[in-house]
Amino acid sequence: MVAKKVLLRFSNSLISKPIVYRLVKDYNLAFNILKAQILPDEEGEMVLEIEGDRACYEKGMAFLKDTGVEVLNIDKRIVKDEERCYHCSACTVVCPSGAISIDRETMRVGYDPEQCIVCELCVGTCPPRAMRVEIV
Repeated sequence: MVAKKVLLRFSNSLISKPIVYRLVKDYNLAFNILKAQILPDEEGEMVLEIEGDRACYEKGMAFLKDTGVEVLNIDKRIVKDEERCYHCSACTVVCPSGAISIDRETMRVGYDPEQCIVCELCVGTCPPRAMRVEIV
């Protein structure tokens, strides 16, 4: 069994095609859309967590590449350095996935790496540089 996060980039000519649907139908893969930005007549991007049998996963990724979809493995993660964080909450404003939140009772910033889509927006926004990218 394989479970990986991938970034898919579609050209504008592929946006109207049911490409992701084929991962389920033809390759028996399950996916969770973590982030998507797909607009008519523009390039589209999706961050997916894809899960399935290793052989099916490899065939599905080969299908995507053959179709013209750029597939990038997300082989990094965001780490929060608790000692550096002074809970200013600047990072909570830019986090699109809700992985970073503020506890209204304690006013402390919390981070859930399971929800993180590794967009890296928090890294540049964090004044004390408590959020950083780590290669997995």
